[in-house]
Amino acid sequence: MEFASTRIITDDVARLVGFYERVTGVRADWATEDFAELRTPGATLAIGSTRTVPLFAPGSARPAANHSAIIEFLVPDVDAAYRDLAGSDFVNEPTTMPWGNRSLLLRDPDGTLVNLFTPVTAAARERFAMDQAATVHPRR
Repeated sequence: MEFASTRIITDDVARLVGFYERVTGVRADWATEDFAELRTPGATLAIGSTRTVPLFAPGSARPAANHSAIIEFLVPDVDAAYRDLAGSDFVNEPTTMPWGNRSLLLRDPDGTLVNLFTPVTAAARERFAMDQAATVHPRR
């Protein structure tokens, strides 16, 4: 089995896609006005309209109702991301966590938590391979 993507359901696909394009620096691939994907080297984030929900099972997903999942992005420099995303709905400022990641928590326009993080301790960096340009790549 291969993990394919995480999908967020929203009432405003364009607004949410714009937010995640700004956060990731990745341009979305649009299949229709109701569905787009942002493909990064580590994962794909799919964004679908509420109009797509009945195709699966009517009422099975509701937009802006997530209170349990956090979408996470490994970034080269979380402090730079914090500066670049000024004006976003920040939950905290960059903070070094006990497990060695420097983390920034914010909310997307629908209220979903988004964690941007950079491994900063030796133990945390050991869990990830980092090239000379400080681009971070999860180990497979």
